[in-house]
Amino acid sequence: MQISKFIPAFLKPDPKGPWDVIERLFREGWRKYLPGYAIASFFMVFVAATTAATAWIIGDVVDQVFIDRSLSQLVMLCTGVVVISTIRGISLYGSAVALARTGNAVVADMQKRVYDHVLKLGIAYFDKTHSSMLITAVSNRAGSASAVLSTVMTSLVRDLLSVVGLVAVMVIKAPFLSIIVIVIGPIALIGVGNLVKNIRAVARSEFAGMAAIIASMQETAVGIRVVKAFNLESIMRARMTKSIESVQRRGNKVSTIKARTSPLMETLGGFAVAGVILWAGYATIYQGEKPGSFMSFITAILLAYEPAKRLANTRVGLERSVIGVRFVYEILDKPIRMDPNPDGPELKVTEGDIRFDKVNFGYRKKTQVLHDFDFHAEGGKLTALVGPSGSGKSTIMSLLERFYDVWGGTVTIDGQDISKVRIASLRDQIALVSQHTSIFQDTIRENIRFGRPSATDEEVETAARNAMAYDFIMATPDGFETELEEGSGLLSGGQLQRLAIARAMVRDAPIILLDEATSSLDSESENQVQVAFERLMAGRTTIVIAHRLSTVLGASKICVVVDGKITESGKHAELLAAGKQYARLYDLQFAQHPEFEDGDDDDNNKDKDKDKDKDKDKDKDKDKKVATVG
Repeated sequence: MQISKFIPAFLKPDPKGPWDVIERLFREGWRKYLPGYAIASFFMVFVAATTAATAWIIGDVVDQVFIDRSLSQLVMLCTGVVVISTIRGISLYGSAVALARTGNAVVADMQKRVYDHVLKLGIAYFDKTHSSMLITAVSNRAGSASAVLSTVMTSLVRDLLSVVGLVAVMVIKAPFLSIIVIVIGPIALIGVGNLVKNIRAVARSEFAGMAAIIASMQETAVGIRVVKAFNLESIMRARMTKSIESVQRRGNKVSTIKARTSPLMETLGGFAVAGVILWAGYATIYQGEKPGSFMSFITAILLAYEPAKRLANTRVGLERSVIGVRFVYEILDKPIRMDPNPDGPELKVTEGDIRFDKVNFGYRKKTQVLHDFDFHAEGGKLTALVGPSGSGKSTIMSLLERFYDVWGGTVTIDGQDISKVRIASLRDQIALVSQHTSIFQDTIRENIRFGRPSATDEEVETAARNAMAYDFIMATPDGFETELEEGSGLLSGGQLQRLAIARAMVRDAPIILLDEATSSLDSESENQVQVAFERLMAGRTTIVIAHRLSTVLGASKICVVVDGKITESGKHAELLAAGKQYARLYDLQFAQHPEFEDGDDDDNNKDKDKDKDKDKDKDKDKDKKVATVG
């Protein structure tokens, strides 16, 4: 899989470094997160102060206890050490908890923002964006924002103040020796700066590799039946192995680059400590100076080592985290091109009369699907769309749902331009049953109730009965309370399709869209569902896409769609008599099934189905005899 085509612009080299992202994070969140970071900073100031105090008090211990042998000073110094350690421990705990809680709030808010924004984006965005990228953004890349903020706060407050305090101790206790540290410090920073340039490029490619791993895992889980049926295990394994090993190599490289700061700091620190010890020993032996100042100085160097090393590594860690934040911001900055008209007028459906007037549309700029398309579906009647695959039938439904906006022309319902009304009110008036049934991780009852969240349990169960789904639902382990999840295999394709039909029934919308809604049903199940459809469509405007012409023979109007245009329309008998494309499609499907050649016979069959259904309603015990084929 060429995951590179899904990698967005945030992975391109950025001459600004991480600072624009850091500035934006603080600018957007400082009011909300200021209290948490203020509390953390308060405790970190005490951490820095107690660290410097520890170095200072060591000199007094050496001079006053081991040199002057003062008992009273010994007691005071021991008490001071206990107090300093206690304050430091409490401060470390307080800063850690405050940082963690604020960081968790940052992650949660970022995840909510991303998910909310993604929901507002049009279907066109999902057509172009691999789902693995969105999963990555919500699952772990949102955490990069917390990592960046926590790193900056820890570095600027705790580590920087600790180093400043310890340097102050060094300067006060041993001004001359402090020159050594001041000279060596910039050398270490120059070395770390060169490492940052290397890690930035590696971090970008590492992110791309992680996206490839998620994509491969997702494709395997969704398409496992195809993988098994076509013996694709070795191919999928090879693809996954390639992605994993790529991330492994880049991860090793990042670790190697980050680890280079340790020998650099250790070596330079060793030179500094050795120089201090040499001078301190000389001054003590030959100049008679007390060793307390030198001990404080050496302690300050040793205590400053860890915060100085973290400060040196700050830029390295930031570069890695900023890559993830850039990706999240790229999603958040994606413009919402479709106006939902939140303050627009409500769509009011009276007749349910639908018209497409000179509509032009395409999914890509250079490929047009509909050309000056005119279409009329009369209110309260059944209109069928038939024709070859790719002719534009599903596009008509997508435009009616306003999943996409037309390039030109208008789509109206009862004379109201759907692009002008509040989009939520438009979709409230439409119930869709597509050929691909989406199941959510919830109970069967709630999966049906998604059609209308306010529906009662009784209405949900009534919809299930009307969709011929009640029997197989009750046969599941917990009936309507059985938990479902995508790909569980608990229900067959036909049973899932009937759940989708029940979901549409409970919606009770005046406009019904059926996109190959019986494609997963066998003949007997389809016959039962057709009875349910008769109830669902009664008095409602219904548009049906069907490749099985047997399901639309009784439609008020059948439209043949070819290459984005309606080539002929009329009732079944009229189109059959015309002897054009519809007649050819009919002959292909029914040449060997003469029992369906007469539309009246089909109507009689439907009447028989209705009679059968009435008998079943009168005697519930007979429901058990209804075949539910998976």
